[in-house]
Amino acid sequence: MAKDDKLAKYRSMRSKDKTPEPFTSKTANPAALSFVIQKHKATALHYDFRLEVNGAMPSWAVPKGPSLDSSVKRLAMQTEDHPIDYQHFEGEIPEGQYGVGQVIIWDKGTYIPEMDVNGKRVQIDDKKTGEKIMEEGIKKGEIKFFLNGKRLKGSFALVKTKGFPPTKKDNAWLLIKHKDKYTKAGYDAKKFTTSVVSNRSLKP
Repeated sequence: MAKDDKLAKYRSMRSKDKTPEPFTSKTANPAALSFVIQKHKATALHYDFRLEVNGAMPSWAVPKGPSLDSSVKRLAMQTEDHPIDYQHFEGEIPEGQYGVGQVIIWDKGTYIPEMDVNGKRVQIDDKKTGEKIMEEGIKKGEIKFFLNGKRLKGSFALVKTKGFPPTKKDNAWLLIKHKDKYTKAGYDAKKFTTSVVSNRSLKP
């Protein structure tokens, strides 16, 4: 699927002349894959988790935020793909626009796709190969990846809860932390209130 096709739904839901949100994917790193988690005070407070894959950022809304606790499974609702430049966005989506509310960058960094080989998780360092594995995994409903962020590190999985392929009414996934040296029992995203980029917090 072409990059523009991936972003067609995103563009259809927004007015370019009325929202400060990015509409391009010009800042892709040729050597690494990026991820971002944006804390979003919309109708309900949630955390938008986005992973760069082939010219766009597949996205999931995580109501309770991600966790480093491997005993916790977080609901993650898949939303429309976003442009790669969205990873830099902080600001306020104005009244009358989709997702109206404040946005800060809660975490960001790079990630490495993972796959199971003979019962072991193996990291895929080649970007092109990794993106192919991620795209195939999203279609199948299960992806694994290693995050190198400022707040989140280690191996994770996103697993679709039921039904393949995804439909409009069937977009529920689970965000799961694998056990590794970065696991932290009792980790709660809500304890971290500031942007990792600007140090700003959401206004009351």
